[in-house]
Amino acid sequence: MDEAQIFQAVQRMQDYIESNLNRKITLKELAVAAGYSPWHAARLFREVVGKPPFNYIRSLRLTEAALMLRDGDEKVVDVAMDFVFDSHEGFTRAFSREFGMPPSKYGRLTPPIPLFMPQKVFDTYQFMRKGENKMSEKPNAGTVFVQVIERPARKVLLKRGKKAVEYFAYCEEVGCDIWSVLSSVKEAMYEPIGMWLPKHLIREGTSQYVQGVEVPLDYANVVPEGYELIKLPPCSMMVFQGEPYDDTDFMEAIDAIWQHIKRFDPTVYGYQWAPESAPRFQLVPMGYRGYIEAYPVKVLK
Repeated sequence: MDEAQIFQAVQRMQDYIESNLNRKITLKELAVAAGYSPWHAARLFREVVGKPPFNYIRSLRLTEAALMLRDGDEKVVDVAMDFVFDSHEGFTRAFSREFGMPPSKYGRLTPPIPLFMPQKVFDTYQFMRKGENKMSEKPNAGTVFVQVIERPARKVLLKRGKKAVEYFAYCEEVGCDIWSVLSSVKEAMYEPIGMWLPKHLIREGTSQYVQGVEVPLDYANVVPEGYELIKLPPCSMMVFQGEPYDDTDFMEAIDAIWQHIKRFDPTVYGYQWAPESAPRFQLVPMGYRGYIEAYPVKVLK
C-alpha cells in the first residue's frame, strides 16, 4: 500500500463520518469506506489523523452540538440526542471535558471556544506532495473581480504572534488552532481573517501578521487568554477576488493575486492605497470562490 492510498483511505473515512454524524457509526462501516479490515482501518486513521476514529467522531459531534447551542434555542437534552449521546449526563460530561464548561452554561454565555475543525487529509497530502516544481511556474490570476467595500467602526478580537509576516510563520509561533476559536465567536460581523497590521497597530515585540475576527463596538463577551480586542475606525477596502481553483492549488492562487495587485493601479477606480488606515486582510482560501484579499484605500483627491 503506497502513501497516497493510505491518505485516500483515511479521507474516505472522514467523508463517511461527516455524512453520518447524526447516526451511530460502527468500525465495520468505517472499514468498508476505507476498503480495509476494521483493525487496519482504525490503525491507519489514528496514524494519519492523530486521533482514534471514535475520539475524532466525538470531537466532531461536540463541535456541531456547540454550534447548535450557540445559534439556536434547542434544549441540551435534544442536542445530546441529535448527536447520538446516550444521556444528558453523558453529553454534559463529554462537552465539559472538550470545552471546559457544561453545555447549559455555554448555551447561555456562548464565549469563544476551540472548535474541532479537522483538515481533509488527502487534500493536505496532495498539496504537500506538489513540491517546488509547480510553484516555480509563473502564476496567472485569470479574471480578477475588484470591488470597494465599506467597513464600519468596529473592534477586532485577535491574537498576535512574535515576528511573523505571513501565515506559515504565524502558525509556527502561535499554533494553527486560532481559527477554531475565532470561528466560534457568535458576535462576529464577518468571517475570521488573516491580517497584516499597519505600523501603528503593531506592538513592540509582536508580529505584523495576525489572525482575528471583527466584532461590534459593544462586544462584551469573554476575551480568551492570549487574545485582545482593538478598535478599528471606519475604512474603505478594495477587494480582489480570483477565479475558482482546485483547493490544493491555494498557494498558486494566492501568488497570482499578489502579482496582479502589484501591477494594479487603484486610481482607475478613483482611489489610492491607504496602508495605514486599516489592516490589509485575507479570507481563508477556498477554491470554490477564488482567493480573496483586501487592501485599504481612500478616495483620490
